[in-house]
Amino acid sequence: MKTFKKYYSLPAPPEEVYLAMTKAQSIQLWTGADVEFTAEPGTEFSFWDGDIVGKNIEFDFGKRIVQQWYFGEENEPSIVTIKLHPDKKGTSLEFVQTNIPDEDYDDFTSGITEHYLGGLGDFFEEE
Repeated sequence: MKTFKKYYSLPAPPEEVYLAMTKAQSIQLWTGADVEFTAEPGTEFSFWDGDIVGKNIEFDFGKRIVQQWYFGEENEPSIVTIKLHPDKKGTSLEFVQTNIPDEDYDDFTSGITEHYLGGLGDFFEEE
């Protein structure tokens, strides 16, 4: 099992980034696919028509989102912690994910960088 950590800069304040990541209609805009999401702890969610599924653990408005992401039934859930820090350009997003299966690591983390963080970045740059 591996851990992935990445910092990503976004040209918008943390509150706007937080809303983009916690409102289903916003998530659908930057992922470009069907989303099921409710910003309440204990609710399950689905991104990209079910390519990523998991459970919401904790929300701290404008600051932090904690989720479990599932990698099949035989693996422990992966914990994703997203922290939003204000910086000069807007927001420094810290994405940390634990318990990524070794065999999935390269494909998965390149997908996160390109589609998840990249999609979010494109969403704010186009506004």
